[in-house]
Order: sequence, then C-alpha cells, then structure tokens
Amino acid sequence: MAKLLHIQASPRIGRSASIAVAEHFLDAYRAAHPDVTIETLDLRQADLPEFDGATIDAGYAVNHGQTLTPGQLAAWQAVVHIADHFKSADKYLFSVPMWNFSIPYKLKHFIDVLVHRGLTFAFTPETGFQGLVTGKPAVTIYARGQVHDAGSGAENSDFQSTYLRQILRFIGFTDIREIFVEPTAGGPAARARAIATGKLKAEEMASVL
Repeated sequence: MAKLLHIQASPRIGRSASIAVAEHFLDAYRAAHPDVTIETLDLRQADLPEFDGATIDAGYAVNHGQTLTPGQLAAWQAVVHIADHFKSADKYLFSVPMWNFSIPYKLKHFIDVLVHRGLTFAFTPETGFQGLVTGKPAVTIYARGQVHDAGSGAENSDFQSTYLRQILRFIGFTDIREIFVEPTAGGPAARARAIATGKLKAEEMASVL
C-alpha cells in the first residue's frame, strides 16, 4: 500500500496556518485516495538523534570504509533509521512556517540528520552529486507573514522555500509542488484570506497528486 508522509514543522498546533492548510490537504487527499496510508511526523515530538561529533565521525568512517567504534555505530544506526523511514514513503507533504526568514530549527535538525552520502545522495568524481530519493512527488506548504513574490521587495529575504527546494532537489526530488500561504501577519482578515486561498490550492493539488 502506498504511503504519504507528512513532515510537520510547526509547533503551533491549533494556531498554525501551515498546519491548517496541510490538514485540509490531507482531508482532500484521503477522499480522493482512500487506499493510501497517511503518516504525520511531528518534528516537535520526534526523537531525532543529535548531530554531534560521534555522528559526524561515523559518517566520515562509513564514507571511507573504516571500521566504526561502538559509539559511532550506534550514532550511525540512528541516522540510518531516520533515512530509511523517510525513504519508505511514496509521496511527501511538508508544512513549514517561516521563522526568521528561514525554516524552524527542528526541520533543519531533521535535514542535517537525513542528508548524508550513501543514504539520500551519492557522489563520485566522475558523475558528481546524485540524489537517491527519486521518482516521488512532494508538496510543500509555506506559511509566512508577508509576501515574498518577485517584485514584492521581500523576495531576497526568502530563505525558507529557496532552502527547502534546494535540499529536496539535491536528494533527488524533481516533482515539487508548492503552496504559499501569505501574508499571515496582515491582520485577522488578511490571515483568513491567505489560509482560505491556500486551502483551495491544497484541495486542487490533493486531487491530482
């Protein structure tokens, strides 16, 4: 059975614009695809291994074919577990608020654990970098306080969608569909309009993903 994995980056349960649109997407997706399993990974509650010296040393040892110490082996097994779980999905949904023009630190932590040579990307001097997570679509929902479109005057301060898009492409994604929920900081009416517009786009996207 196919699986859709929802990576939820906001801790603001019940108050998050990105989660509100994501939940609407998932409701529409369930209606259109009742045979697909849906799993939500709430990064606020996820048990992510520390990206510390043991993990870094383990990665270098693996890449150089060296024997791992017991500590390095335990650290690397935790990383492999995260990567294997991520790669077990067939489709992906990311709901991401903008924090300080970028992404929440929990999502950055998840990415740092996930993106490793031999797990989600490969490298050889002859072929360069190649993503290993291929043939799978991803939907990304971005919520942010102001508009960051080209010509808005704030386009150069979007390190949220530009960063996540780059990471997803780096590890192999080519089918990336984006929904922007903005502006959410222009007062209650503007926020409601942004969420409503996002929900319409999410419903349309869910029917064809």
